Amino acid sequence: MRNAFADEVAKLAQADSRVVLLSGDIGNKLFDPVKLVDDSRFYNCGIAEGNMMGVAAGMALSGLRPIVYTIAPFTTTRCFEQIRVDVCYHKAPVIIVGTGSGLSYAELGPTHHSLEDMAILRSLPGMRVVAPCDANELRSVLRAALNDNAPTYIRIGKKGETTIFPEPPELKIGKSTVVKQGKDIALICSGTLMGEVVQAAQNLAEVGVSAEVVSMHSVKPLDEDYLLSAQSRFKLIASIEEHGLIGGLGGAIAEWRSQGNHAIKHVMLGTPDEFMHEVGTQEYARNKYGLTCKNIVKRIQQALR
Repeated sequence: MRNAFADEVAKLAQADSRVVLLSGDIGNKLFDPVKLVDDSRFYNCGIAEGNMMGVAAGMALSGLRPIVYTIAPFTTTRCFEQIRVDVCYHKAPVIIVGTGSGLSYAELGPTHHSLEDMAILRSLPGMRVVAPCDANELRSVLRAALNDNAPTYIRIGKKGETTIFPEPPELKIGKSTVVKQGKDIALICSGTLMGEVVQAAQNLAEVGVSAEVVSMHSVKPLDEDYLLSAQSRFKLIASIEEHGLIGGLGGAIAEWRSQGNHAIKHVMLGTPDEFMHEVGTQEYARNKYGLTCKNIVKRIQQALR
């Protein structure tokens, strides 16, 4: 996803002279294509994320379209006050990108995990929160965010994500995308776990359960129209995310259910309310927290029984 991000930003910069890219001291060689478009529109702001966010807000309020990029915890929690006061309070159209989201950097420990980012930023007035599932959906999300003219947070993976869409899909922020149609249940995913979800749907089909697979890339605004449709069509829905169970996709759906008295059965898969103190690969971390095809199938079968 990182390579696709750099390539797409270069294309956006070529087409729109307002686009500028700010980096928190990472990805300098990665962004050579952006520099080739115009090296005056790439800024390495160093390890000073709060300052970087303030600079981006000032650029946005001056008519530019800044895209801020660094590792997810450092572009969210480290500079939360600047996002809240400089960006959201002023409705500045800054696109904030957090790379290595979720447990992508599991081997570096909790300082580099981002399992609270969607919950925290979803609480800010006017902020869009988006989690594309693969490189092509990321390209479409970037284009949509540039046209949306609002503060937007995009959480992306690192590398090696499963390709779900063969080309960038048509999408709108706030509207989900059906990856695979089904008739019994809905597997609703935000972010890079989609490869596990698609495989889980295939495994469920082998035992007679027809699962619809949905990329709910927009956690805020939430696609309430899809959820209303799902309530009338399915026995249950499952939200699946590499994020804490508090305040992410599952939390947003639970809020929707409670506020509208929607009674559909809802299974939530995510990480529990704890720090992961062990050090291991992302695969190890996903297995620890049941964010795997095998466990998705198990949880669905238990819920259906």
